[in-house]
Amino acid sequence: MKRSITSGILLTGFVWSSLGLFSIPPQVTAIAQTQENGNLFYLYKGQRIPLNQRQDAIAVAFKKVATRRLGGQPLYLQLQQALQGGIRGTNPPKVSPLGENYALVSLPKGTGEALQQRIQQQPYVQTTLPVLSRSQRQEIIVIPNEIIVSFEPKISESQRQTILQQNNLAVVRPLRFNRDRYLVKSTSTDAAKVLSIANQLNSVKGVSSAAPNFIQSITETGDWRLGTRDGGLGKSFASNQSRRSISPKTNLLGLAWHLDSLPLKQCLQQSISDWESLQTCLQQPSAATKSAVSRTDIRVTDAWKRSNGGRGVVVAVIDSLIQWDHPDLADNLYTVKAADKCPGEVHGWDFSAGGDSTDPCNNGDADTRINPTELASLGSKFQDTFQLSDAKLIQQYPQEALEVKQQNPDYSLEQIADVLRYVFRTYKVGGEFHGTYVSGTIAAKPKDSQGIVGVAPNAKILPVRIFGLNGSYVPSAYIEAIGYAADRGADIINLSLGSTLPTQGEEEAIADVLKANPKLVIVAAAGNENSSQVSFPAAYTGVVAVGATNIVGNRAPYSNYGKGLDVVAPGGDLDTPGLLGGIPTTGGTWLDAFWQGIPNPKSRWSAVVDPRGRYWWVQGTSFSSPAVAGVVALMKGENREISRERLVNILKSTASYQGLNITEEDAKLYLSQQKQGGVSSSVKEQQYFFGRGLVNADAAVQAVKQR
Repeated sequence: MKRSITSGILLTGFVWSSLGLFSIPPQVTAIAQTQENGNLFYLYKGQRIPLNQRQDAIAVAFKKVATRRLGGQPLYLQLQQALQGGIRGTNPPKVSPLGENYALVSLPKGTGEALQQRIQQQPYVQTTLPVLSRSQRQEIIVIPNEIIVSFEPKISESQRQTILQQNNLAVVRPLRFNRDRYLVKSTSTDAAKVLSIANQLNSVKGVSSAAPNFIQSITETGDWRLGTRDGGLGKSFASNQSRRSISPKTNLLGLAWHLDSLPLKQCLQQSISDWESLQTCLQQPSAATKSAVSRTDIRVTDAWKRSNGGRGVVVAVIDSLIQWDHPDLADNLYTVKAADKCPGEVHGWDFSAGGDSTDPCNNGDADTRINPTELASLGSKFQDTFQLSDAKLIQQYPQEALEVKQQNPDYSLEQIADVLRYVFRTYKVGGEFHGTYVSGTIAAKPKDSQGIVGVAPNAKILPVRIFGLNGSYVPSAYIEAIGYAADRGADIINLSLGSTLPTQGEEEAIADVLKANPKLVIVAAAGNENSSQVSFPAAYTGVVAVGATNIVGNRAPYSNYGKGLDVVAPGGDLDTPGLLGGIPTTGGTWLDAFWQGIPNPKSRWSAVVDPRGRYWWVQGTSFSSPAVAGVVALMKGENREISRERLVNILKSTASYQGLNITEEDAKLYLSQQKQGGVSSSVKEQQYFFGRGLVNADAAVQAVKQR
């Protein structure tokens, strides 16, 4: 492809290689002391998971105030302003949100005690908490004085109370949609003591499991690396769809190579000099039959011809902001019909705000979309990138600019400003709509010929939000969200999240839901660490773990592999062949509030397909997972009574290695792992990197109908 199509690739590649950009940089950590061996750890199935206490940051817990959806200034911004001026001549610390009720504060060297005192003086601050991390990882882990305790079903209420009292614990509330599982509070806010209590509880008779209610922030990984450009087919959407067949056609269908890779791969072989020529090529009706290029898609357009598109199937998306009023999502939104609905509960639930009320309806919100307070926070950054000059942008965000300069000493002021604009637009704003990206991958369905089509365009989405801003969440919300999705009638749950801390309580909650719902299928992303270990929750028994491939049929370079990987599907790769190698899907920056005072951009400003970002290119196992969830919806649409075991067996048995390739680098990696004993000789290369293979939607649908 010529320059007009690939001009955005280099900047995307730079950001892809700078995973820590604008996060707190890794520093030498101090080990907090506990009673045993001087290590800070928690237990997972009797195994110690070591944790390090970071000296470069602390967390702040805010007092519960009624700011949600009022559009007032977020508390973390109030704290940032209060800390302006610095201490002892240092630069002011950076304050980042961890959801709505917490924030992360960087600690310039030598400011720890003085800064904490200053923070505690603010009337809206409840307390400060230590920040932890696992070895070799950069995620943020904060331990409040809360523990999730699962009791054995047979012990009495009095026995439960005795156990809690003996450990100075009090019940905050039972976890909704769960049995025998409680959120309890310790009298201590010391991380080591909270961990110690949780660890001790795991050896108490009558306790099934116990773990701190970690506040976590998932670091930026391949999930949120995006690209740019636009295109079109200009064909009309089929308005009269039959019960047994669908054939949606939209102006962007040709870009969706994960559904059918032939049109785009054929066009990429031709001498195309500009974007308009690519559009013209993709419009050719005979493009899919002229060339013998290999297919690297999951054959969704073929499956549409013999399926109802997932009609009647409900897919729960447990994720971040789900902007369900997106034009391509609004018609495929599930309406909750449960008898115990909370006031205002119509289309899913937002668990991200958490809560400690005994009234479950006060612990969360009925709307998974962006609220006014969040919009004010994200909108100001977004508009700054368009309205401020290079110098003023750097002046407005000096810490972020300094970080770019430290990583790239030769960068000019203009180059630093360009990076700031790209990162803020792409990750700090666009990336917050991760749940919207995932939902579109599953079930987008345009009202007309303009838009994106998901894998199962007749399925319904149940939006369930657990992530606050900056990718933060707590296990209690996550566990309740899984129970909620099953209770509200989901046929499939998609979990495009990974690298989370594994806990026995989480694993038990998933096992309980699967046992109680033998037809429910949970699909999860294998993770984006380029690791031989599948991430949690994909690694839990009973969950379908999905890795990612790219348009040429290679393992996507970020995708996890190895033991526990079930299947693979296209997840996108913005370096192969460039931005067109991403997965096109629905985004959130099209909202008018982002664009107040900003003229319609004349050029592509980030990873957007269209000028305002109604559609984005994305990459990550976060998008291979919903692609497979969509395929499962197509299968269930043909047989609602099929059991999970039968369906997953068909999904795996119809997958194949056709079109997949082992790169030279992966071949060397496989041999190295074999020599080191990391992989058995009985596990072949293809299985190691691709599980059972690339999902085939058409073959899977046919098998369901035949059986």
